[in-house]
Amino acid sequence: MAEVFSYTACRQVSQFLVSIAFFHTSEYILAVAVHGRANVTFKSLLISKNYILAMIFSLVEYFIEISLFPTMKQVWIVSDFGLAMVVIGEIIRKMAIVTAGRSFTHLIRIRHEDHHNLVTHGIYRYIRHPSYCGFFIWSVSTQIMLCNPLSTIGFAVVVWKFFHDRIPYEEYFLRQFFGPSYLEYARTVPSGVPFVK
Repeated sequence: MAEVFSYTACRQVSQFLVSIAFFHTSEYILAVAVHGRANVTFKSLLISKNYILAMIFSLVEYFIEISLFPTMKQVWIVSDFGLAMVVIGEIIRKMAIVTAGRSFTHLIRIRHEDHHNLVTHGIYRYIRHPSYCGFFIWSVSTQIMLCNPLSTIGFAVVVWKFFHDRIPYEEYFLRQFFGPSYLEYARTVPSGVPFVK
């Protein structure tokens, strides 16, 4: 029993930690590659106090549940599905950053800059906010991978609410910058976050 517990915890927690480390390291490297080291700050790592608390809560949930209900964590089809979705979310987000290039930033632009273009090709042809879509999938899937029911629901609700509020605010400025072109684009391409128009 102890061996099964040890293998399960080691595998799932390792995958979780590697997913977080890869996400933030690659995010930083891409930001530096696109914008230059001088224009990249700690905020480019997308780590906030609430984010750290959410990740700590998910690990607390994991270890409580594996101690009390070890078989709950050994539903490998669920855990492996979560891992696959983590990879898919990561790919979607990084494709968004690479496709948008200098037009991509972690902070919402409230002033138009010369190099800021309306990107409608590549992954943006199918998803209006692929970086948000990718992060939503990635974050919720880290909890599916851990077989954490409470954190899966919590992450889905909190991240969805964040993008539900952020997307209209960002699109207000995009409409100011790109006018009818953006309106037409937004009319035909979904946001990529469920139930957010």
